[in-house]
Order: sequence, then C-alpha cells, then structure tokens
Amino acid sequence: MDFSLTPRMAELRDRTRTFIAEQVMPLEQDPRHTPHGPSEALRNELVTRARDAGLLTPHAGTELGGMGLTHAEKAVVFEEAGYSPLGPVAMNIHAPDEGNVHLMEVVATPEQRERWLKPLVAGDVRSCFAMTEPPPGAGSDPSMLQTTATADGDGYRINGSKWFITGADGAGFVIVMAKMADGAATMFLADMDQPGIRLERSMDALDSCFTGGHGVLHFEDLYVPAADVLGEISKGFRYAQVRLAPARLTHCMRWLGQARRAHDIALDYARKREAFGRPLGEHEGVGFQLADNEMDLHAARLAIWHTAWVLDQGNRGNLESSMSKVMVSEAAWRVVDRCVQVLGGQGVTGETIVMRIFKDMRAFRIYDGPSEVHRWSIARKRLDSAH
Repeated sequence: MDFSLTPRMAELRDRTRTFIAEQVMPLEQDPRHTPHGPSEALRNELVTRARDAGLLTPHAGTELGGMGLTHAEKAVVFEEAGYSPLGPVAMNIHAPDEGNVHLMEVVATPEQRERWLKPLVAGDVRSCFAMTEPPPGAGSDPSMLQTTATADGDGYRINGSKWFITGADGAGFVIVMAKMADGAATMFLADMDQPGIRLERSMDALDSCFTGGHGVLHFEDLYVPAADVLGEISKGFRYAQVRLAPARLTHCMRWLGQARRAHDIALDYARKREAFGRPLGEHEGVGFQLADNEMDLHAARLAIWHTAWVLDQGNRGNLESSMSKVMVSEAAWRVVDRCVQVLGGQGVTGETIVMRIFKDMRAFRIYDGPSEVHRWSIARKRLDSAH
C-alpha cells in the first residue's frame, strides 16, 4: 500500500483546505447557526460558495456532476472539509445526504435518479434516512423494525414512527425502512410534503452541526407507489449494508478533520500561553497530552486510509469499517477532550470553536452504531472465521 498522495489527491487537498479557510471558517460565528444546526439560509449560502469553487458533492459520480472520488480520495478531501463544522454542510458531504447519494447511485432506478438523486447532488434539496424507531422498535438491532408497509393496489401504505432522524426538518424527501408482511424490510422513497408524513418535533441534542437537526417522524397511511420502492422488495437490510459500511468511514474522515482542528488550536495555545515561567507546552503535563493527540490522530488516519483501500479493492469492508468506526471515534474523542483540558477556561467557553467541536464529537461514538455494538460484531466475525 502506497501512502503517498497522487497529484490529484494533493491538488484536491490543497483546494479544499483553501476553500474551507477562506470561504467557510469566516461564517462559523454566523448568527444563522442555530441549536438545531445551520439554518436553510446559511446552508444555501455555503452550498453556493462550494458550487462556485467547484467542490460541491465531490463524491458523486461524474455523470451526476460530481468528481467520482475513490474512497482514498474521499479520505483526504473529507478530512479537510471536516476542519470546519460547516465544511461538510457547504460541500454537501454531510450525513445523511452523503450516504443517501451513495446508496441511490447503486440502487435507484433511472427515474428515481432523475427525480430525487440529481437534485440532491446539485444541492437543491436535502434528504433524510428513517430507520431508527422509539422503543420497542429498531435501534442498534434493525431486526426489531416496527414500521410496516402493507400492500395496497399498485403501491404500499406505510405506518409507524421514527426518531433521531437527522435532517428531517426541511428535507425534500425521505428514505423509509419498513417491514413487510413476511418480516423482511424494504426501502421506500417519499417526498416529505405529503399529509401521510408528520414531523412531530425536533429533538434537543448535544450536537448542532446538522441542518434540520434530529426529528421525530410519524407515518400514517402514507401511500407509496410501487415505482417508488428503492431497490427490490424485502432487500432493505442488504441495501442498508451498501450504505452503512462507507458511511461509517466517511463519518470518521469528517470527524478526524474536526479533531485535527481542535488539536491545532490547543498546540497554538500551548506555544503562546505562559505559566510558571515558561510556555504551557513545555510542562510535561501538557506536552504529553499533545504527544498523545499526535499519536491518536496518526493511528486514526491510518485506520481510515486502510479501510478506504479495502473498499477501493471492491471488498465490502464491513469488518474494517467497524474497526475504524470504533478506533477513530474513540481516538478523536480523546483528542478533543485533551484539547479542552489544555485550553482550560477557553476550552469550555465560546472563546474558541473547541467547545462546539467537543459537544458535536460526543455523539460520534453512537452514530452509525455505538462502539459496543461494533465490538460485539467484530468479535462475532472473528469467532465465526475461526471455524
């Protein structure tokens, strides 16, 4: 495996880094950023800037207007985008849209691509992915799915409730996971402005980096024509794996960028701030924390790059993506937590962006599967392979 960047990767890295520094970071304190994420107006301005810079939705296929990035190229670009909490929003590579673009490129029909995928890639609409449910429904265990899809003429009626649906408020369309009569799952596409879909409320959350926040949705006799089934009937769980393995990894890429940002701020502070007669960083209690940050960032990046390589070889990468999800989420959390400690009072106030990164970062160990579920899955795979 070659760890050097290709000329294309280096150019994309530098272009993205410049764009984030000059066009995105100046908007980080914009009052249009709300507790439930960047407002639609702020998002639209950010998207316009990325479009003008030629960096909008770079992971999409070239036939859709994207750059057709490989997973290895995404690792470089997405980390740079994640250097600002607003970067992934601007470049249209944030969850859940990034994963939905990938899923629909693989599964959607030509008609579905024209109706839903192209506007999503163009940044004209947002989407959401509705799988998680209130108890006793599906969470980390998707087999507990309670939302139902019942055949009705040439289509289906969907009934059920979903929550923690990222980006639900203001989304143009939703991908709904529902259970069929035989217990298997199917994915359905539906425009959000229908009477059968109700946004009950937006949930208060630690993070504030997703436009549309996290919503509670209720589906009541939502009619979905057969033409709007995403993929084949009863193959929803299989398609979920198409989406989830790469999506776990892109989460890692973006959050690595934020951890690096926090570390850079802490490093700068440790160089300039003096205590007990010398710069803060020269005290071992601080210097060792910065050294541990460097090692965690390095190990996290290597895990991401290796998993990206595995995916680029055409492998499913489920084991590798699970390992990376746990390793990177926990390493990034340690990095940001140390940065708060090094910064002292500035780490727990809005004097720097580290406090916002700290609040956003905590949920990373839960998104796309908590660490405990991934550890259980990793152990099960290794035990099975021993046979």
